Amino acid sequence: ALELIDFKNALEQFQNLVEKMILQKTKESSGLYTKDDDEIDYNKFHTTTQTLFGPAVKDQNIQAFFRKIVSNPDEKPEWLEIFGCFLGESDGMSSPSKESMVFLDSEKQQITHSVVKRKDVIKGIVKVPLLHFTVTASQRGVLTVFSKERKSFFSYSFYFHQDTAWITGCDFLPNLKYVVAVTESTIILWDYKSKEGQNNGFVIKPMKNCLLCVSTVTTSGHLAKDTILMGDDKGYVYLLTMTNDDFIMKQSKAEKESQFKFMDSESFDMPKRKLHDDWVVKIKYISALKCFASCSTDSISSFVLDDINRLEDNLPVKEFSVPKGVNAFTYCGKAKVIVTGG
Repeated sequence: ALELIDFKNALEQFQNLVEKMILQKTKESSGLYTKDDDEIDYNKFHTTTQTLFGPAVKDQNIQAFFRKIVSNPDEKPEWLEIFGCFLGESDGMSSPSKESMVFLDSEKQQITHSVVKRKDVIKGIVKVPLLHFTVTASQRGVLTVFSKERKSFFSYSFYFHQDTAWITGCDFLPNLKYVVAVTESTIILWDYKSKEGQNNGFVIKPMKNCLLCVSTVTTSGHLAKDTILMGDDKGYVYLLTMTNDDFIMKQSKAEKESQFKFMDSESFDMPKRKLHDDWVVKIKYISALKCFASCSTDSISSFVLDDINRLEDNLPVKEFSVPKGVNAFTYCGKAKVIVTGG
């Protein structure tokens, strides 16, 4: 990525190049131009642009930009287009806004803490902005909380031992202050605040189907409970509400070596509804829309977006289909757009 100051300088030189080219084309059209060594043809324009911006620009975008100037010098294209970014005609913008469509990364911070060992992979990563947390979960059972305080990172980690089940996702419970993770057959609730060597928490089991994803329902309301959404390999979406009382009343004795207390899944009121005919790949509560969203590799019910109450009744849900299903999605509040990837 180019440094911001270098980018501004390169952009200024590029705009000067465009102005010279427009002046040249204007003179050519009026018959006043005489060719000389300063003539800007496509090869010179391409070479200069590549020199200024490097691999950030692609040949096809340079060619399209050059063609636009040649065909209509009076309506010069926006400089954003050299990077393949285009402003809509309805935007009413004659010049780029301060929120540039070109993203510059001039500063990075690397976490050198070794989170996972060889032959292990990160299966989930969640940012908790209010607490400056980043939570990660590895496939083989390492949960880690990275906390950014005083401009340095420190972490709490623990290894959740399991025989065969792998962790498939994680999230953070903002009210109960627990990390939640799901495996193929259990729900893990880790008290990351417990002292090192005393990894306390709870395990809810057994789950009949294989859990594939998990998400916390973020709402402004009750401070003593959190609601969890989960999806499984049979197309079911689950709704689980946890309170502090559950930790006291529904726990069994802990195993000495793990310090984790077990809770029977049958003791919880856990509504579920079959929304897809294949794996539920991702689930998320979108607080801005007051809806949950789930996606699946199912070609018929590929993406569902509806009120969370639909999980507790049989009313129709809002859904759409995509051939071969949807593997990922995200919501942009500013643009009011949901983007899916299949």
